[in-house]
Amino acid sequence: MTATRLPILDLSHFFDPDQRPAFLEQLRNAARDIGFFYLVNHGVDDALQHAVQQEARRFFALSDAEKQQVAMIHSPHFRGYNRAASELTRGQPDWREQFDIGAERPALNVAGDDPRWRRLQGPNLWPEAQPTLKPALLAWQKAMTRMALSLLRAFAQALNLPADAFDALYGDKPNEHIKLIRYPGQPATESQQGVGAHKDSGFLSFLLQDEQRGLQVEVAPGRWLDAAPLAGSFVVNIGELLELATNGYLRATVHRVVSPAAGQERLSIAFFLGAQLDAVVPVYALPERLAQEAQGPESDPLNPLLRDVGWNYLKGRLRSHPDVAERYYRDVLRERSEQLIA
Repeated sequence: MTATRLPILDLSHFFDPDQRPAFLEQLRNAARDIGFFYLVNHGVDDALQHAVQQEARRFFALSDAEKQQVAMIHSPHFRGYNRAASELTRGQPDWREQFDIGAERPALNVAGDDPRWRRLQGPNLWPEAQPTLKPALLAWQKAMTRMALSLLRAFAQALNLPADAFDALYGDKPNEHIKLIRYPGQPATESQQGVGAHKDSGFLSFLLQDEQRGLQVEVAPGRWLDAAPLAGSFVVNIGELLELATNGYLRATVHRVVSPAAGQERLSIAFFLGAQLDAVVPVYALPERLAQEAQGPESDPLNPLLRDVGWNYLKGRLRSHPDVAERYYRDVLRERSEQLIA
């Protein structure tokens, strides 16, 4: 039976011993059947959420010149601002402007035979015109990481694995990625691709929405379900790392965003929890009753999955941001074109 709405899960039930078994079953079913769900009572402070949304609105209200000072083209780490239509999904421009940050860490030296994905680690770009943005986003990133790791441990238990089963994959340097996203309204005669159909590459993705609809989930081939805004919730979805790690038992689901109508806009803030870049994703031994339902991960021949986390993440960045790739990764484009972007 095809879903007609996303399930709603209450994270506080995970911390209640009496309610935990039912929560874990709900979590496993939601992740297996749809790959998307709403998460409520997640523990991230409402005031912090509001502050981050206000900072996002202030950022997008900056002048173009101020935003261009932190344009992604200045960052080999794929951090910073992109105008609408700068990022590509499946070769087509996404009609959204966005600001990307990652974990605030020093850049690594890359020399000789060092894997080129090491260039992904590095500092963020921060707009001088908005000094309040950095502390707000880093505080939210810290709160989101703490909550996301709790949910990841819940996933391990839902799969009858040890609670710390995934700990070695994210270690002490998980790949934390935030996107501030503004979708401008589009006339009906123009492209409606806010962001094209795709899967997310990490462990788990969390979306903080405003009141404007637009996110859609492919619950069956060609059938799209609206993930309408739900106050106080995150929309959570499974990334390709969990699909790989469970041999396809958990489902990384295709989704997209449809542009708002002309005269409207949509603001969303996404948090992506990924593994540390030097990790290699194993296939975890699930209990037999679950393993029998695992059909292997789906792999798009135009965007194949790689178990090496750093290369898998870099592959996606190169495809999405060809201008940054051309400036900083010509060696990768030349040496690994068949594996990464063919």
